[in-house]
Amino acid sequence: MMQPAYANDTQPAGRVHVFDANSLPWQDTPEPGQRLKPIRYDDERGHYLGLIGFAAMTRSGLHQHRGVATSFVVDGCLTDYHGSVGLHQAGINFWGSTHDAIAHQSTVLVSRLEGPVVYPPERELLSGLHAGSRHEAFANPAPEVPPEVNVKVDALPRWQTGIEGIRRQTIFDYAGTGSAHRFVQLSLTPGAVCPPWRASALTEFWLRGGLLQIDGHSVHANGFVVIEPGATVAMSAPFGALLLAWADGPEDWAGAEPNQQRAVRCSLFGF
Repeated sequence: MMQPAYANDTQPAGRVHVFDANSLPWQDTPEPGQRLKPIRYDDERGHYLGLIGFAAMTRSGLHQHRGVATSFVVDGCLTDYHGSVGLHQAGINFWGSTHDAIAHQSTVLVSRLEGPVVYPPERELLSGLHAGSRHEAFANPAPEVPPEVNVKVDALPRWQTGIEGIRRQTIFDYAGTGSAHRFVQLSLTPGAVCPPWRASALTEFWLRGGLLQIDGHSVHANGFVVIEPGATVAMSAPFGALLLAWADGPEDWAGAEPNQQRAVRCSLFGF
């Protein structure tokens, strides 16, 4: 049984939670060589946020996604029949993505799952690698469609957010998935200050590098932030920060929108 660091996503209370993944223990799954550092782990809905670790030459096993899954490769590489997703790339799986991935070398991912995963009935052991794992017979619903989209995150264009010192790289906007979510990378230059904003829906960060100050907390590299709906957030980067962000809804500016005299509306996440 996984013990997530955050266990309050069914009754959010408008708070900001910070977790240092460096201080969290790895938790073993029943499958040798596969470990998790779960921030959120909801086995009923198949929702997950956290780190996934593969020992060299371990396989995920054949499975099919029943919701969007996004991962960022912190170290190593994963390979399936479509090819490889490598260091500092993001891999995006859709509903129906069907594959078996292998880590030819030790690999660590930052992952967010938004739906359950099914395994064939003949695979008796459910490893727990994916929250919401189930047994079910299945076929690939779209063999001509690759099982993932791989994105070279740092090569993406950087767009101004309308807030001085904060730029956005859009990794995935969930178009066509039935959800209006966003997955982006935000870069904050040293000294950047973001005016207060309110989260309209669950919003989560993982800090790649630098230092983020958020609601009185200091977040360092490999730190996670869970922002509950209704939370009002103030954040800054006195020495610069680079982070991945998942936003399930747009931000609402708590006061007058910054730079409101500009023709372009400010947007952190690209809604």
